[in-house]
Amino acid sequence: MSSEDLERYETEIELQLYREYRDVLPMFQYVVETERRFYLANEVEVRPKHDGGQTYFELELRDAWVWDMYRPARFVTNVRVLTFRDVNVEELGSKDL
Repeated sequence: MSSEDLERYETEIELQLYREYRDVLPMFQYVVETERRFYLANEVEVRPKHDGGQTYFELELRDAWVWDMYRPARFVTNVRVLTFRDVNVEELGSKDL
């Protein structure tokens, strides 16, 4: 496989992932970004934790979708994330507006 073939393959997978994201977005209430992943979820809990002078965040997501092009199953029932980095949680707007 040439590098052009590999690049074309990755581009096609990214396009398929974007299309899936666009299709599933209306099913979710929250967008969650961490330094490693991007999630859509219907329930989100963020708990700051303190340990030895360091602060980290514990996230619990339920009924989630994971943006990961190498993951065969992107729908996840429960996700637990621990991170020392920034976390961004946004509530998606209501469809009734």
